Amino acid sequence: MQAMLPLHSFCPQLYTMNIAKEEVTGVILAGGLGRRMNGQDKGLLQIAGRSLTQHIIERLRPQVGQLMINANRSLDFYQSFNLPMVTDGDSDFRGPLAGLLATMASAQSEWVITVPVDSPLLSMNYVSRMCQANDGAHESVSVAFGAGRLQPVFALVHRSLQKDLRHYLAADGRRIDRWFRRYCLLEVDFNDCPDMFHNINDPGELDVMQRYITG
Repeated sequence: MQAMLPLHSFCPQLYTMNIAKEEVTGVILAGGLGRRMNGQDKGLLQIAGRSLTQHIIERLRPQVGQLMINANRSLDFYQSFNLPMVTDGDSDFRGPLAGLLATMASAQSEWVITVPVDSPLLSMNYVSRMCQANDGAHESVSVAFGAGRLQPVFALVHRSLQKDLRHYLAADGRRIDRWFRRYCLLEVDFNDCPDMFHNINDPGELDVMQRYITG
């Protein structure tokens, strides 16, 4: 994990969101197996006395019209947040695309925006920046680009792609970046927000994030 900026110093810019907030459903992707976390459900992990799920909810809920959680285990825990919850619908743990498809099938909005549960430094203007960039290009898929690379689990996707995604998964497609590349992909620049993409994959990274947030 690279050195991180102070908590309140990143992404200070203000952006106008031309895609209305009510048109966007946010989904917290918490449906993984946590293999490098010794099989622990990462959404339950605690930092500064709160679960990673709580950290993401606090940052994402004000930015979207509706918020959902995608999870495949620890369902009682996730249901305790009183948010709509979707599962992948099978036991294969097919990754973030399966969670995106489940959300697209349940959401009532035109757009779905994704956030992984293990990235607690989400920018408070993440959604507005994604929506503003997309509104000018009218693309079906927008993906954040930051920390020097594409960040495919930070994506804004139009629900009209639901049928194609279902076919892709049915053909055993799993790579999220490969599916995105089927479209005219809009990359949204977040290079000024590198901390947003610091995620927690193993116990060592959890300890680093704990020390950083608690000071």
